[in-house]
Amino acid sequence: MIFEYSLIALLSPLVGSILAAFLGKSLGKTFVNTSTILGVMISFVLSCILALEIYQTSTVLNQNIYTWLNIGSFSFHIGFLIDNLTASMMVVVTFVSLMVHIYTIGYMHDDPGYHRFFAYISLFTFSMLSLVMANNFLQLFFGWEAVGVMSYLLIGFWYTKESAIKANLKAFLVNRVGDLSMILGIGIIFSITGSLDYQTTFFESQNLAQTELFFINEWNISALTASCMLLFGGAMGKSAQMPLHVWLPDSMEGPTPISALIHAATMVTAGVFLLARMSPLFELSSTALSFVLIIGATTALFTGILGLIQNDIKRVIAYSTLSQLGYMVAAAGVSAYSVSLFHLMTHAFFKALLFLAAGSVIVALHHEQDIRKMGGLKSKLPITYVTSLIGSLALIGFPGFSGFFSKDALIEAIGHADIFGSGFAYASVIVGVFITALYSFRLFFKVFHGSINEHHSDVKESPVSITLPLILLAIPSVMVAWPTVGPMVFGSYFATSIAQPDAYQIFGYEYSTAYGFLVHAFSGPVIYIAMMGVLTAYVLYIQKPNILKGKSFESTFIYRLLENKYYFDDLYEEVIAKQARNIGQRFWSLGDVKIIDNWIVNGTAYRIGNIANRIKVIQTGYIYHYVLMMILGLAIFLGWTIISAGYAS
Repeated sequence: MIFEYSLIALLSPLVGSILAAFLGKSLGKTFVNTSTILGVMISFVLSCILALEIYQTSTVLNQNIYTWLNIGSFSFHIGFLIDNLTASMMVVVTFVSLMVHIYTIGYMHDDPGYHRFFAYISLFTFSMLSLVMANNFLQLFFGWEAVGVMSYLLIGFWYTKESAIKANLKAFLVNRVGDLSMILGIGIIFSITGSLDYQTTFFESQNLAQTELFFINEWNISALTASCMLLFGGAMGKSAQMPLHVWLPDSMEGPTPISALIHAATMVTAGVFLLARMSPLFELSSTALSFVLIIGATTALFTGILGLIQNDIKRVIAYSTLSQLGYMVAAAGVSAYSVSLFHLMTHAFFKALLFLAAGSVIVALHHEQDIRKMGGLKSKLPITYVTSLIGSLALIGFPGFSGFFSKDALIEAIGHADIFGSGFAYASVIVGVFITALYSFRLFFKVFHGSINEHHSDVKESPVSITLPLILLAIPSVMVAWPTVGPMVFGSYFATSIAQPDAYQIFGYEYSTAYGFLVHAFSGPVIYIAMMGVLTAYVLYIQKPNILKGKSFESTFIYRLLENKYYFDDLYEEVIAKQARNIGQRFWSLGDVKIIDNWIVNGTAYRIGNIANRIKVIQTGYIYHYVLMMILGLAIFLGWTIISAGYAS
């Protein structure tokens, strides 16, 4: 039944999307949200059944559905690989998607594109499921690109808004850079193994490691390292790792439900999933692992710092997502894939909660997003307040919350590592703990505490379609790690899915219970650093809110550097893009205009005409001229014949 359940779980959101797209406008909003929510709910229930069945029986389903293409001796298939890794991702993706679908009923109720939005998010869910369920690179790349296309449509959903159109184009173009890297990595693997199947590739991993790719001079690199780094290039695009991170904050221009869906459990986690799925390859290349580690740690630290100066409520959470993705990638860089996936799971719940809570605030304040114009909403939005507090505590890793277990395990894994770059990575994630707590509670205190804005005196709590998903997401944000940290992080839950060292090699210790790990964590620095961040935010924004007023921070170089996001956008737009346009202009003026148009096309016509003009002078119209030319021609022909005959004799 695993195959049948998997197929239904995959296709249910697709069916709901098709119904909403083609019948939704005529049959109304109730039909739209019922068909799409039912489709995702079926997928979620079946995903839970699959996860439980696979966990209990240790079953791995690797089955092709049909052959897509045969070329000579090569076959390309569409199929499923359902193991503990896939099942876990399916549960997380479908649960968060289900919450977003329910939330959308209230958030997008008055939007004229209601049926179109539901069709998009259901199709987005189908695309993500096809990605995580793939058993080969062909289907993986299909899901990868489908997720990219759907993100383009959803970020630019409000297509009459210029900033949204720019944001979705930016997301699309930046992801194309990563996708090009990814397809080159797949190409290297296919050229050596002759297959796109995961298991065949893993079986041929030693062959990949022993094959050398030669470049200029005598510089060479193993095909395994090259393919791993190129695959990670694709992950950098989707999971928004520096320097391909610039698209993700701008994606906040889309409606809040899609911000939650993209940033919590779907598109941005695809890169982390890819690293875990490809762990049998990455484990054979220490160079690739160090590269992954350094990129992840850099992203975790420097994008978190940017969250400190943001005033848009959604952008603060967006930079938090960037930072947390950096944590996950860094953990994969020290071979702690299970910890990386565990943080992916816990992060999906509390980050979706934070985004949807931000959306609740935005709806209550009539679409105001500037936190400087907020304050005192604690009494006005009690459910949103409590759930936001839970999400914030989970994000900073407060003891007992789900984010605590995953973040603390992740940091300890990095601290215990000894590969190149691990020292820098550990320092980065430790500093990141303080920064995360500071920007999280800066946001929380500014929105919910202090004096209420006089313009918001009529604020009331959001409708149940918005608050219900907040409550349902708050529950796993607190509790999901307690029963799962043992088997997923310290146990053998991922043993059939991921190639990684055992827990003792990763951490230097093992714990079978969440309580034992909780007690152990108090002997480390992470909890106390996080509390220092919360205390600092309390002093700056509650106890002494005037301490920052009148300070000329905005005139300093550091503030300008952060405000301009390290000038990455300027680098890409004013330097790289502009120079690319200049080079293109020069090639166009030289190649197209001068060579092709003026010399080859127009030049050929001109030269033929010029030759014709010169030849036409012999066309005089006098018969005796033509007779003379015939005699001369005959004389030349006879002379040539006599000479040729003489040589022949």
